[in-house]
Amino acid sequence: MTTIYTFVPSSGHEFPDHPERPGRLDLLEPMLQSFGADRVEAAPAALDDLMRVHPAGMVKSVQEACRQGPGVIDYAPTYVTQSTYEDALLAAGGVLTCTRSVMNGDAKNGFAIVRPPGHHAEPDRAMGFCIFSNIAIAAKDLLARGLERVMVIDYDAHHGNGTQACLLNEERAGFISTHQWGIYPGTGWLDDAPHAKNRLVNVPLPAHAGDETFSRIADEVFKPMVESFKPEMLLVSAGFDSHWNDPITSLGLSTRGFYNVSQKLVGLADEYCHGRIVFVLEGGYDPANVAHGVGAVFDALTSRPLKNEADDQSPHKEPDFESRLNEIRKRHGI
Repeated sequence: MTTIYTFVPSSGHEFPDHPERPGRLDLLEPMLQSFGADRVEAAPAALDDLMRVHPAGMVKSVQEACRQGPGVIDYAPTYVTQSTYEDALLAAGGVLTCTRSVMNGDAKNGFAIVRPPGHHAEPDRAMGFCIFSNIAIAAKDLLARGLERVMVIDYDAHHGNGTQACLLNEERAGFISTHQWGIYPGTGWLDDAPHAKNRLVNVPLPAHAGDETFSRIADEVFKPMVESFKPEMLLVSAGFDSHWNDPITSLGLSTRGFYNVSQKLVGLADEYCHGRIVFVLEGGYDPANVAHGVGAVFDALTSRPLKNEADDQSPHKEPDFESRLNEIRKRHGI
C-alpha cells in the first residue's frame, strides 16, 4: 500500500493582505511529485458529512455569506469569497477522501493538504480563518463507518478550539492539542473539560518551546495517551505555524523538529492503530516553512530519512517545561 495525498489549494479563497492565502502553498506545489506519495482527487463533502458536526443553520449561513461575498465574517479576521463555500466543501472532502481510503485499507496513510483550514471552526460558527471543522468531520465519519475510537492530535501553534468543541461530548474520540499559550483564540488551558480527563488533553506551551520540548511531549504525553485510549486511527492537525520564524506566532520547531514529532506519531500509529494515520494541513504562514514541513511529514509517512534539513534550527533557548509537564501528567494520570 502507498501513501496518498489530496491537494486542495482553493485559489479563489483569497482576501487582500490576509495571511491565510493561496500563496502559502506556492513553494510546496511544485515539490509534491517528489515526496513519494500518490495524489488522489478530492470529492466535495456532502451536506450529511458536515451535519455530523455543524447544524444545518450554520452551513446555510456560511453559504449565504459566501453568496454575498467577499467579506469578513469574524474578528480574527475570517473572510469568505464567492467561491469559499465550494472551496470549504472540497477541503473537508479532501480530508474525508484520505481518511476513508486509509480506513478501508486502500492506502497505507495519507496527508490532506487543504485550505481553508478547519481546527478553529466550532459547531455553530466559522472562526479563526476556518470555515468547517475538517478534521472533526472526518473523525465523526470514521466513527459512523464503524471505528470504535479515533484520536486527533493537533500540533498547530494555536489551540484547536473548534476540534475540541466538536468532540467535547464524543466519548469515542480523543483530542490532544499542543499550542502557544496566550495567543489566539485564548482557549486551551490544561483544566478544560473536566468531564473528559484522559480523553481531551491540552498542552499549553510558553513561547520558543521547540524541538526538545515537542520530543518530550510526544514521548511523555502523546504515547501514554494513545496507549491508554487505544484509538484505531490517528488524525493529525499539522500546523506549520509552530515553526520558530512563523510571522504570526512564537513557538520553536524546526524542519527537523516537525520530522521528529511526525515520525513519532507514525510510529504510534504503527504500534497501536495498524499504521492508520492521516495528517491534515492547518496553519503555517511562511511558504518555505510550509513546504519544508510538509516534506518532513511525507518523509515520516514514507519511512524515509529527512530529505531537506533546511538548516533552520531555532536561535532561541527553549524555556523550562518540567512543571507544566508534571501538571499534565498529574491531571491525566499519565
